[in-house]
Amino acid sequence: MTDVLVPGGRDVRASLDRGTEREASRSEADAGGDADACVVACPPHPQHRGHRGDERLRAVSEVLTAAGVDCLRFDYGDWDRGYGERADARNAVSWARERYDRVGLFGFSFGGCLALLVAGGTGSAPDSGPDAVSALAPTARLAPDLDAVAAMVDIECPAQVVYGTRDDTADWEPVVERARHLSVDLREFPADHFFVGQAPKVGEAVGTWLCDAL
Repeated sequence: MTDVLVPGGRDVRASLDRGTEREASRSEADAGGDADACVVACPPHPQHRGHRGDERLRAVSEVLTAAGVDCLRFDYGDWDRGYGERADARNAVSWARERYDRVGLFGFSFGGCLALLVAGGTGSAPDSGPDAVSALAPTARLAPDLDAVAAMVDIECPAQVVYGTRDDTADWEPVVERARHLSVDLREFPADHFFVGQAPKVGEAVGTWLCDAL
């Protein structure tokens, strides 16, 4: 694991989980090493203790790294009502773009909404988005102009939405409905919002799909 400071004007710290053995002394500037692909992982809501060490992010990372894909798990900068956090996710994707041939994007809950927003091109420069995106229990919107359901229409890469049928925390139903209309890959779990006791299964479902898509 390598510590990374994501460029972009906000204090965004990340951990790069490596999919292959690398030199432990490799510098942050050289991070990205031997793997051809990397998945950027967006944590849940930072004001509800969401962070890069989230159990679901780690479970996905374990599947990815076992398959030789790197995973960049990051913490958001100072709270900015979703706008700065969207920029953080976009900047993390840009960091990975400079170092890898293929870049995936994954997020859980609040992070799932951000992943769909970034993949849909909201506020992004052309050709800077991910090659695949997976959203776990995504909430539908963070603000009127941060609407993941609307952004999904513009997602051009392979996309996956994973949700729990007993989730009464996030407003995920509009996302799933739009995903069905767009023929987005859907995976359903008999679980609550936090997928209690099912993190390894979720990690396998998301990680395997991302590896195949990348």
